[in-house]
Amino acid sequence: LPNLTTPGPEMSRPPRIHAPGAFYHVTLRGNHQQPVFFRDADRDLLDRIVADSLERLTARLHAYCWMTNHLHLLVQVSEAPLGRLMLRIASTYARTVQLRLKTSGHLFERRYHASLLDAESYMLAVIRYIHLNPVTAGLVKRPADYPWSSHRAYLGLQDRSWVTTDFVMRLLGSGQDAARQRYRELIDGPDQVEWGTGALVPHPRHPQVVGDDEFVAKILGIRPRRRSRKSLEQLVDECCSRFQVSSELLMSRGREHNLASARAWLGHQACLEQIASISAVARLLGRTEGALRHVMRRYMPKSADG
Repeated sequence: LPNLTTPGPEMSRPPRIHAPGAFYHVTLRGNHQQPVFFRDADRDLLDRIVADSLERLTARLHAYCWMTNHLHLLVQVSEAPLGRLMLRIASTYARTVQLRLKTSGHLFERRYHASLLDAESYMLAVIRYIHLNPVTAGLVKRPADYPWSSHRAYLGLQDRSWVTTDFVMRLLGSGQDAARQRYRELIDGPDQVEWGTGALVPHPRHPQVVGDDEFVAKILGIRPRRRSRKSLEQLVDECCSRFQVSSELLMSRGREHNLASARAWLGHQACLEQIASISAVARLLGRTEGALRHVMRRYMPKSADG
């Protein structure tokens, strides 16, 4: 089973989930949202520190983007937990920069944010999110114009030996040229790129995880309940009776509180009783999986029956 570790004194926060071989999207911000780079050479320094830290702790970096006041990394850990890697990167960089600037104090926030990913299903969405960060922030018009991310390495325009691109390229295609073309199409896609929307919605009951119920059960070692003999159609009837709505209203575009609660309950029960996946419920309701997860996360505390 994965280990639950909580680095630092903030015991009120949920414990970290450590699973050897797992993938994490990590965000590390400057203290009080302040810049963490003061000249271009600082980003080169961070490159070297990250490369050395990855080698020492046998971790892999699948994507990165160094923004002005925060960092994005897509890391795959080995036996050493993510906290050791991030502590080494942050502390080594901060000490070196502060020694040059003759300052002290915290350069980074005390706690980084990390989301454990179901890489087979969500890797491409997270890669796109990371590489489009400078575009979303209005720093450049195209991700290829931003020199401090792994985007150009994926295009074959920049050598970053410490960035692992093979895993993503295998997801995209069998040949290098075909995979790079599909990568370009992925980056140029019309879908909105924002954490918490679309395919980037954390699990409604486990906000540290981006993955479905099956992935959560596997990674946390949760034994699922025995599969119900109900059909999804029977569960819909039960939902309509419970919330006093018709199936037509349930599947309509209406956004009333009662309808949203009913849809959240339906998604929750379908997964809990192993009747259907969230994606299957979303298709039945005429919604995207991300939209249904958003509703479940928002309304389940009010609509769950325990």
